[in-house]
Amino acid sequence: MHLLSMTDLGDAELSNILTETERIKKNPIVSRDALVDKSLVLLFEKPSTRTKVSFEVAMFQLGGQSINLNVGSSQLSRGESIGDSARVLSRYANAIAARVYNHKSLLELAEYSTVPVINALSDLEHPCQVISDLYTIRESRGRLKGVKLAYVGDGNNVCNSLILGCAMTGVDLSIASPLGYAPDEKLLLKAQSMASSEIKKYTNPVDAVTGADYIYTDVWVGMGDESEKKKRLKAFQDYQVNESLLEKAADGCRIMHCLPAHRGMEITDEVLDGPQSIVWEQAENRLHTQKAILLKLLQ
Repeated sequence: MHLLSMTDLGDAELSNILTETERIKKNPIVSRDALVDKSLVLLFEKPSTRTKVSFEVAMFQLGGQSINLNVGSSQLSRGESIGDSARVLSRYANAIAARVYNHKSLLELAEYSTVPVINALSDLEHPCQVISDLYTIRESRGRLKGVKLAYVGDGNNVCNSLILGCAMTGVDLSIASPLGYAPDEKLLLKAQSMASSEIKKYTNPVDAVTGADYIYTDVWVGMGDESEKKKRLKAFQDYQVNESLLEKAADGCRIMHCLPAHRGMEITDEVLDGPQSIVWEQAENRLHTQKAILLKLLQ
């Protein structure tokens, strides 16, 4: 079984991962040494802090080991095909977590790998992040179904996975993005067709956050978008999550950000560090969720 997209999990499987995350977080000893003698290759084309470290620590605490394989220092940088690398790595390790620029690279890895391949971020989706986000909402709210989440910003990989994850768990999702930066339309239509919740998109952030229980944002200039920085900063200037926007949401609305944050751009210091922020809990939960994901795929 691979985890390349949220849709690689059934609704029940996703629910089970969230329940397992809760069990592990409350009592980490229950999963200690569960993956003894298991190895995870971390194959990264892009920089990483939370994803890389959470996977490394998760494997260590589960009794296994992780192997860092930077693409630039591997034979991939000298022309070896992704398929050939997958054939070899899957004979050495029990799973491969890959962070890539192009989602097609993950599909090729999965095609030729005989062990699970995990999407540690691609240009299309970031399922590991969003599974953790859903757990964080459930942890703070006690439930997912009927919760209203507003996403303000770029319709990027995180947004795409949120669309699918919310559709699978009954979370109502409102997305506000500038014209030209909306999430993947085919994916949005797919989610709307399968959802037991409302999945809507707007161009006005006030419309999206009105009555929201959670507001989520991400950077305006993601990895690989640096050449568009000037254009993007202009397009997103009215999409900052600040105290004025927060006032439009429901009382007690919580703030989320997948990090890293560009303070003063997509979010202000006052909101990110404010009493309604659960950003640091959200970041911590990456560790507990990675454990649950690894146990699901490797046990």
